[in-house]
Amino acid sequence: MRLSVRHLTRFEYDGPVLESYNDIRLRPVSDPLQRCANYSLRVSPETPVKSHYDFYQNHVAHFELHTPHHYLEIEANSEVETRVDKRGPAPMGLTLDSLNDPVVEDNYFDFVVESKFVPQNVAIWREAVDVIGSQVSDLWTDAVKLGKHVYNSFSYDPDWTHVHTNAVTALQDRRGVCQDYAHVMIAFCRSQQIPARYVSGYFFNDKTGDENEASHAWVEIFLPHHGWRAWDPTHAREADPRYVKLAIGRDYGDIKPVSGSFRGKGSKRMEVVVQIRDLEASPQTVEA
Repeated sequence: MRLSVRHLTRFEYDGPVLESYNDIRLRPVSDPLQRCANYSLRVSPETPVKSHYDFYQNHVAHFELHTPHHYLEIEANSEVETRVDKRGPAPMGLTLDSLNDPVVEDNYFDFVVESKFVPQNVAIWREAVDVIGSQVSDLWTDAVKLGKHVYNSFSYDPDWTHVHTNAVTALQDRRGVCQDYAHVMIAFCRSQQIPARYVSGYFFNDKTGDENEASHAWVEIFLPHHGWRAWDPTHAREADPRYVKLAIGRDYGDIKPVSGSFRGKGSKRMEVVVQIRDLEASPQTVEA
């Protein structure tokens, strides 16, 4: 598929902001499953933008404003070619022992330990054991079981949680959004030493209804000698060419699409508009 994405974030401040510092992670990655064909970033008020790659090799655009302003607008436009995974089905029969193979070069250590939004506790471990048994028999099969368990035991509710909700709280409430689904699945997997990482991006669906949330989050599981494989616990399915990856990390804290700080009095209001079009189909827009 060839998808066009427009991501607009606008902040309005009650009083003048004297200065602000911002990091933007909105450039789609280029990897075997997708290619970022075009990307542009517009910032208003205008200011120089510098780019770098973070620890997990996510593209970061950094800019600062040192003059008083009452609003900040960030618009990212991209075109992405997504592809079918030619590796075929996920390999079966991989156990935890396969992670100890010296030939395995990927550094997955960060993705088996707890992190800010994915703390570990006994309740998480116990529920994971209830789902898959006392030990992992197959990395992918058990990860999918845990993802499906999240899907079946949670209710999607965009008004229940907030961006600071962690996996423990989300599991207690059993309701939330894609961020919460992903954090809980990751917590289950890590409690069983299955490497799992957080993915931010977009999901295009030409249907109508609640499923059409364009900004999205899902999970990737590491499989030795195969690589990272994506599973979406919000929709209970593998990722496919309708998914556009922006960034990966231990949890939401590593991949915030727009983050920063400002100095000034008063509060701020934020509006986000995401529009996705399939450039190979009849004109259609999915908004979130």
